[in-house]
Amino acid sequence: MRRIKILFICMGNICRSPTAHGVFRQMVLEKDLSDQIDVDSAGTHAYHVGNKPDQRSIQAASDRGVDLSDLTARQLDDYDFEEFDYLLVADNDNYHLTREACPIEHRHKIKYILDFALNSSVKEVPDPYYGQGNGFERVLDLLEDACSGLLVELERKLDV
Repeated sequence: MRRIKILFICMGNICRSPTAHGVFRQMVLEKDLSDQIDVDSAGTHAYHVGNKPDQRSIQAASDRGVDLSDLTARQLDDYDFEEFDYLLVADNDNYHLTREACPIEHRHKIKYILDFALNSSVKEVPDPYYGQGNGFERVLDLLEDACSGLLVELERKLDV
């Protein structure tokens, strides 16, 4: 059986996309679907290539039982457009950057992460990097909701 491949995309791949990666990977693991679904993340910019996720993202996720410590930032690559079935972006800027770089025949794969949210009508995941307060908690709330919705869709496709 062919595996379904998911790529989460944000700007630097240290806050939003690795958080989505970790949250969704955990959900896939808990549903025992790791042999059918691959999860990865990337950034549209090379600012943090090779770095771990932002420590605040790691801590906020850890507080909810999600481990991001093994993830490493990487930049979106031409290979990703062909390789992945879903290219899920965090916001408008990254949507346009991804779409610009993506060959026409793969553009249908690009969606907003929050298109899958079950309980939110927000379109963009706010970037918590420069923010204060509970920005990382808000990101987790949004991503947990969206990842739950994504998993429902994939389970239908996999006929689980």
